[in-house]
Amino acid sequence: MGLDQYAYAATKSNNWDNSREIAYWRKHPNLHGWMEQLWLSQGHSGDFNGDEVELTWADLDRLEQDIKNGSVSELDTRGFFFGRPADDHYRDHDLAFITKARAELFLGLRIFYNSSW
Repeated sequence: MGLDQYAYAATKSNNWDNSREIAYWRKHPNLHGWMEQLWLSQGHSGDFNGDEVELTWADLDRLEQDIKNGSVSELDTRGFFFGRPADDHYRDHDLAFITKARAELFLGLRIFYNSSW
């Protein structure tokens, strides 16, 4: 058990048939916290577990800046199954995800994040 995180490209929400995984993380709690804050800002509430959040160009731009300036690390997201902060470990992977996600958006697909813990 633990925090498993996925990003995928698809034509629409909740359609796993046409989705393509573009990133996977295992126990990257501060990225999860960042995504949870985005999800909350979109008007959702409750426990952020197994919930899909869509990322736009602007979201990816903000995530990139937050990774580069260390703001993601400041979230200090904790949870029983989340593990220790892994921001340094995943930094290059996170930036590569953003590059892939932008390419998928350019092709007309939508980008989603989901997780399970």
